[in-house]
Amino acid sequence: MSRDYIGAIDQGTTSSRFILFDRHGKEVASSQKEHTQIYPRPGWVEHDPGEIWTRTDEVIRDTLKKSGISGSQIAAVGITNQRETSLFWDAETGKPLNNAIVWQDTRTAGIVESMKDHHPFLTRKTGLPPATYFSAPKLVWMRDNVAAAASAISRGSARFGTIDSWLVWKLTGGKSHVTDLTNASRTMLMDIQSCTWDRELLSLWGLPEEILPEIRSSIAAEPYGTTEADGPFGDEIPIGGILGDQQAALFGQACFSKGSSKNTYGTGCFLLLNTADELIRSSHGLLSTVAYRWKDEPVQYALEGSVAVSGALVQWLRDNLGLIKSSAEVEELARSVDDSGGVYFVPAFSGLFAPHWRSDARGIVAGLTGYARSGHLARAVLEATAFQTREMMEAMEGDSGISIGSLRVDGGMVRNELLMQFQADILGRPVIRPEITETTALGAAYAAGLSVGFWRSQEEIGKHWREDKRWLPVMKPAEREDRFHFWKKAVERSKGWLD
Repeated sequence: MSRDYIGAIDQGTTSSRFILFDRHGKEVASSQKEHTQIYPRPGWVEHDPGEIWTRTDEVIRDTLKKSGISGSQIAAVGITNQRETSLFWDAETGKPLNNAIVWQDTRTAGIVESMKDHHPFLTRKTGLPPATYFSAPKLVWMRDNVAAAASAISRGSARFGTIDSWLVWKLTGGKSHVTDLTNASRTMLMDIQSCTWDRELLSLWGLPEEILPEIRSSIAAEPYGTTEADGPFGDEIPIGGILGDQQAALFGQACFSKGSSKNTYGTGCFLLLNTADELIRSSHGLLSTVAYRWKDEPVQYALEGSVAVSGALVQWLRDNLGLIKSSAEVEELARSVDDSGGVYFVPAFSGLFAPHWRSDARGIVAGLTGYARSGHLARAVLEATAFQTREMMEAMEGDSGISIGSLRVDGGMVRNELLMQFQADILGRPVIRPEITETTALGAAYAAGLSVGFWRSQEEIGKHWREDKRWLPVMKPAEREDRFHFWKKAVERSKGWLD
């Protein structure tokens, strides 16, 4: 039986999906299931690794069942994942030693602060500003506060991983403990230039290299491992591509050339600019990160702007305030008014990420008057994502010297046309949505397919990209700058909330 499909596991912050793609990069079948968001204390966010694996197993089986496609028809599998979310498991039992600590979690603020004398060194080595966002302080916290993790580290049986490593371990029956450069670049343990685990960094954090996965290329020169025949695929299939979710979206948007960019609107919001083989050091609050590496070719880099809360703010409006019953209803509620009524929402639930990096900030609503009602709040929720994107874009152009003429967008929120129009208005430039908006999963599929020759080149897969819709700015420049001025005032008032 011919292998005419590529599978992509998209393990995100709120759900797990499995999608099958054909040779034209078109979705054939998919399944998606949410997993539990665990909030033990204010600022703490956890996931159950066992539940994540169960949901992943289920969506694979569901997709194969409803499509009638068997594992023997799949040429390779790719994985994309929430990146900095971290966990330990025991190699002897294969069981997690703790709940995974999610990238949004802020419990490690004290650990990050205790390293303040080393912040310039850490940024130079890793390309990252020290923050609770990244994996290393999470590892230190687990080592010091989870007895089972500390015991397994001392015995030599502890294995650390971001979610990609956990899924590969489970899919291969514990035979492969690997990660790719994009995920490794988010740990604060990898040298951003050599792309290897760094002894100085490990020594500084007090962590042994033995717990870490092997770092491999994003598009594998040889498979990371093969799935077990008695697993969800029912066959042995090579795992050929791993990309952190935002790098996968960059790849899925066919942003292969220097200066190409994309913005993904998901739980958070992430703007990436391809800088090719040039490592640009940010002076405007952005991250220097790995974009991808194709087999043994030179490493490709990117500048990234990361916002912690965008789509999650809509979910908060739904789940915590009950103003809408589904996330899709936010657009209708926002359209019930002509504008935000002077209301600004700064969603600093986990502090401010790029370009501010202020863990002492917290969310605020500013500009409230007796005139404001639910529609104004809904509109301010959507506009917050667009304002944060403009902040990131201005920082990106300042760092790179590249003028971003238009913005390719993807992710769940791009179906919200009110948001897309406001995004174009506040940027003063076109916003472009592709036909295939699930570009994160598509990027993982492309990586896996390239690894086994299913697709032969970036040029081939670049031809699959097609524009679906374009929004042009209609807001007057004076209004644009006035609105952005008040946004920046609101952001300043969110800072320093925590002593």
